[in-house]
Amino acid sequence: MTAMTESLMKARTKAFALRTLTLIDALPDSRSSRIVAGQLGRAGTSVGANYRAVCRAKSAADMINKLTIVEEEADESAFWLEIVIERGLLPESKATDLYREAGELTAIMVASRKTLLQGNRKSKIENRK
Repeated sequence: MTAMTESLMKARTKAFALRTLTLIDALPDSRSSRIVAGQLGRAGTSVGANYRAVCRAKSAADMINKLTIVEEEADESAFWLEIVIERGLLPESKATDLYREAGELTAIMVASRKTLLQGNRKSKIENRK
């Protein structure tokens, strides 16, 4: 991962966390909204926090592990955003962009993890000489 890509992804995942918090603040004050807000808040802010941990990984295996966590949190965020939309807690137009971003972040983490896994397999095979 290049320093520029790392920097851009740090900014993007942080922006995702901030946008998630803004959306949560717009939710109505109800029992169901509080449940969704808590879950979405934890998952959405975890994406950025855990991506920073990816950037500090000590090895490829450590990075793969941490990318998996980011992937899971981004996907969980998408789930809670689906609940926001399908439950009608906010107009769909207010959650769609964030939902799309959760999907894109999930896809990026999946692709990054797969790339690292392929690199790890090659190096293990080459090291068996």
